[in-house]
Amino acid sequence: MGGFLAGDVVIQAPAIASDTIARLAAIADPDAIEAIAPRKGATVVAWRLRGATPGDALRDACAEAGLDLAIVPRDRRWADVRIVAMDMDSTLITIECIDEIAAHAGLKDAVAAVTESAMRGEIDFKASLTRRVALLKGLSADALEAVYRDRLALTPGAETLLAAARAVGAKTLLVSGGFTFFTERLRERLGLDATASNVLEIAGGKLTGRVLGDIVDADRKAAALRAMRERYAPDGGLVVGIGDGANDLPMLRVADVSVAYRAKPVVRAQATHAIEHGGLDAVLNLFN
Repeated sequence: MGGFLAGDVVIQAPAIASDTIARLAAIADPDAIEAIAPRKGATVVAWRLRGATPGDALRDACAEAGLDLAIVPRDRRWADVRIVAMDMDSTLITIECIDEIAAHAGLKDAVAAVTESAMRGEIDFKASLTRRVALLKGLSADALEAVYRDRLALTPGAETLLAAARAVGAKTLLVSGGFTFFTERLRERLGLDATASNVLEIAGGKLTGRVLGDIVDADRKAAALRAMRERYAPDGGLVVGIGDGANDLPMLRVADVSVAYRAKPVVRAQATHAIEHGGLDAVLNLFN
């Protein structure tokens, strides 16, 4: 997150004790302390410290208390958001789909290790995906349906965030290095406006171990968001990007407001904000 910006301090977490607010106020010396009204389905409690003086002492105190801290410009309004783009695995949903698919082949640990390395930016995403998908060769395509039915769960607060996007007329984009089998089902289920992801090749009811077409990697994620921006926000308005892995960074750089959601350190260091506590609805509190 780098240094502190000018603006109001927002702190949030699933629960915040009143004495904690008092202690933070003593550190930050705000002009006013305001509770942010929770939306339906909210997973966090949030407070705005208007005119606060942020600094390392406040950041350290929030970290010690298990609170997310953000410096929010006073003129940043949710009503001005035109696009909300997000990653799928471990962002919109709570799982890594390819790891759960691999579990059906008894290969979860091997595939998950490659997934983690790619998420940290240690190995090239295209190479890592090709390698992981190859391990799935011969697996019944029924495993995909089983993962969607039995393992896939939305991240808490996801539907609250998407409802808020629809309420202001913002378009939604799901960009994923994962697979169309899941992104298309989520698009229909959640009313998303667009998706970009990879196509698993299936022949004779089994995975061939290959991906069809060009792999949706970090650059293609960013390109998808640029295209959405050109179409839906050519004359301004805010673009929000949310992700957790190194392959989300180019997409996050396209956004005006980037959010590292329970992300790897490399992503937290480069995003506008980081959310480690609570659900995706916490993104809404980063706007006035």
